[in-house]
Amino acid sequence: MKITEIEAIPYAIPYTKPLRFASGEVHTAEHVLVRVHTDEGLVGVADAPPRPFTYGETQTSVTGVIEKLFAPQLLGTDVFARERIHATLHRTVGNPAAKSALDMALWDIMGQSCGRPVTQLLGGFTDRMRVSHMLGFDTPRRVTAEAERIRDTYGITVFKVKVGRHPVRLDLDVCRVLRETLGGEVELYVDGNRGWTPSEAASALRELDDLGATLAEELCPADDVLGRRRLVRHSPIPFVADESATTPAEVTRSLLDGDAAAISIKTARTGFTGSQHVLFQCEGLGAEVVMGNQIDGQLGTLCTVAFGAAHAASSRRAGELSNFLDMSDDLLTEPLTITGGTLAVRDGPGLGAAIDEDKLARYRQDH
Repeated sequence: MKITEIEAIPYAIPYTKPLRFASGEVHTAEHVLVRVHTDEGLVGVADAPPRPFTYGETQTSVTGVIEKLFAPQLLGTDVFARERIHATLHRTVGNPAAKSALDMALWDIMGQSCGRPVTQLLGGFTDRMRVSHMLGFDTPRRVTAEAERIRDTYGITVFKVKVGRHPVRLDLDVCRVLRETLGGEVELYVDGNRGWTPSEAASALRELDDLGATLAEELCPADDVLGRRRLVRHSPIPFVADESATTPAEVTRSLLDGDAAAISIKTARTGFTGSQHVLFQCEGLGAEVVMGNQIDGQLGTLCTVAFGAAHAASSRRAGELSNFLDMSDDLLTEPLTITGGTLAVRDGPGLGAAIDEDKLARYRQDH
């Protein structure tokens, strides 16, 4: 089965409220829908969410590299020749979201071709994951009100709290009020997006430990080499590497050098193939993983839960699977539904994703 066409369609859907964090803020999902066509009529889909403040990609760069570089190189290639395809893609440096979307679209085709869900091809461990909801910068009152609404509406009891502001007390006050209001049955963990210095993070970790925080992600930059290493060594809370460990090689160095004790896996960044490489490395080194969120829409979330539920190690913790709730609309014909604090994988062939063509026509940016 050969690749006959690759589409990269830019689209933009506003959020009902912006998500604010230490490295930036997002008001609109300016993503790229990737579709891979084959000579047997099967079409694979995936989403590429550019994050210029983290990886340097933009909507324009994603569409450009796919249309002008990757598509001409891959046309005529066998869909199942994954190693050859990845060797071709990796001749170009960077562009993680573009490469990952192509990888996941090809897995979608492979699942369709054999009539099996992608999650079963990847491992098939379970059919759902617990959901963690991400809370952005705001006042303690507003953040707590959002958490209560999400808990009461969707049954979600795990929250990732964005921190990294100055002064540090702004974020610690939010975490304290969340704990006081929601009680001990709710899990809280934090993500600093590199916003604090190592000394600020060290001071904050003592209070976060008292509040029962379970993970601390990227509180300070990995480029603060000695400060980061000292912070991780003495942290009472497992320290998670996210944007500082975006490739298998970076994951290995991060864990062996003592820069982190756990790793965030994002399918939007490493696709399904690269995410398995990262996951198996973490298993071999005894490091915990969490399924992260690249502020994904529903298609991206569908990919994350398909991968996370497929493996025992990636399904142990709640996955960050709910931020599509803040989007004003989406492209899937059958929306995702979170019930009882969990999100189920689709049981149809491939990813089980069908695109609403009318909505795509409304939101696409190239027409």
